[in-house]
Amino acid sequence: MKSNLSIKFCPYCGYKLVRKILEGRERLYCSRCGKIYYENPTPVVAAIARDNEGKILLIKRKIDPRKGEWALPSGFMELDESPVEAALRELAEETGVKGKPKKLIGVYSNNSEIHGYLVTIIYEVEISGGKLRAGDDAEEAEFFAVNQLPHLAFQSHREALEEVLKLRS
Repeated sequence: MKSNLSIKFCPYCGYKLVRKILEGRERLYCSRCGKIYYENPTPVVAAIARDNEGKILLIKRKIDPRKGEWALPSGFMELDESPVEAALRELAEETGVKGKPKKLIGVYSNNSEIHGYLVTIIYEVEISGGKLRAGDDAEEAEFFAVNQLPHLAFQSHREALEEVLKLRS
């Protein structure tokens, strides 16, 4: 498993960290101050939004990982927001569309080749306004008919969308 950070020094005393088996697993440890540095997953959010015809809103990624591939509007949670607030913010930033939360679809874990271990929280949202446009980390923003969906870049997005579509049939 790739670490989220390439931290090398203790954030408490500045001494070099070492990997050591502690509490039943390999962890970063400071032999000077005795602190364990816990490497935790980074929270990511995504939104599944549909138009009045039932088409799914996707973005084409402008940055890595998976630059040029299609995905749900998504991104990292900020410190001062809840997961649903983060999902609605990312939806607006990447697509210009505003939304209201409908329901939590699921929580998925995965390992990013760039960002390390992630926990992705995906919501279904109802579109409540705004004007469709690609923004922020999106090269394009487009609605797709369910039977014409492109391959999605991330497994968690594919699983969540399958869940939503299964609930509708």
